[in-house]
Amino acid sequence: MPEGDTVWLTARRLAVALAGQPLTHADLRVPQHATADLTGRTVTEVLARGKHLLIRIEPDLTLHTHLGMDGSWRLFPAGTAFPGPREPVRVVLANARAVAIGRSLARVDLVPTEREDTLVGHLGPDLLGPDWDQAEAVRRLADQPDRTIGEALLDQRNLAGIGNLYRAEVLFLRGVPPTAPVSAAGDLTRMVRLARQLLWVNREHPEQATTGDLRRGRGHWVYGRAGEPCRRCRTRIRRGELGPPGQERVTFWCPHCQPDPASSEAG
Repeated sequence: MPEGDTVWLTARRLAVALAGQPLTHADLRVPQHATADLTGRTVTEVLARGKHLLIRIEPDLTLHTHLGMDGSWRLFPAGTAFPGPREPVRVVLANARAVAIGRSLARVDLVPTEREDTLVGHLGPDLLGPDWDQAEAVRRLADQPDRTIGEALLDQRNLAGIGNLYRAEVLFLRGVPPTAPVSAAGDLTRMVRLARQLLWVNREHPEQATTGDLRRGRGHWVYGRAGEPCRRCRTRIRRGELGPPGQERVTFWCPHCQPDPASSEAG
């Protein structure tokens, strides 16, 4: 699933292509908005809010999209032929200089701008937002001390923008197993600060490297490396699922670098 840095970069690229320009074509290929007529309206700004995209359109509309697991926005030069109805395209926006195509989007909503909060108001502090509030993110995490830290970090109500990749990498770098309760996860302020730092340094390029090495196959400590040797200690990386039934999400960790306190106590 695209994470906060990917969505931030997508928003910036869409803003460059769309903001300040009237739409010459707009096609929302979802039943609830299929008849909406946005042609001639000007896109005023494009913003990221965690993993959500907000495209504001004059005078008072917001096109909200969420990429989900497989969604993407791609830009093409003006005059590019619009995709046919059989392609997984959910939104087409065009102006005199560019065509923006949203494929396989998990959510598409068109609402009055004053109602944006009904779609994103539940989110916690945005790791890449201009109003980032570290203390509030820490407070929200600490408010559920018995929850596993792996689940708490993925909960967008605590802090918005982190996903599976950064969850696994942050916990490795902090030496905390994903199954540890929040109360035993160590310094939450340092953990949250690290999460923001990792997203921040990756926000301007599509590669998501946490090791400092952008070369293919070298960018991650544990994410996607099940069965491979840990880059620090050579112990085999493990893969598991974490979350309530029906909502499990995959995670990765090094059992040596991220020892389970419960197992240590039992031993």
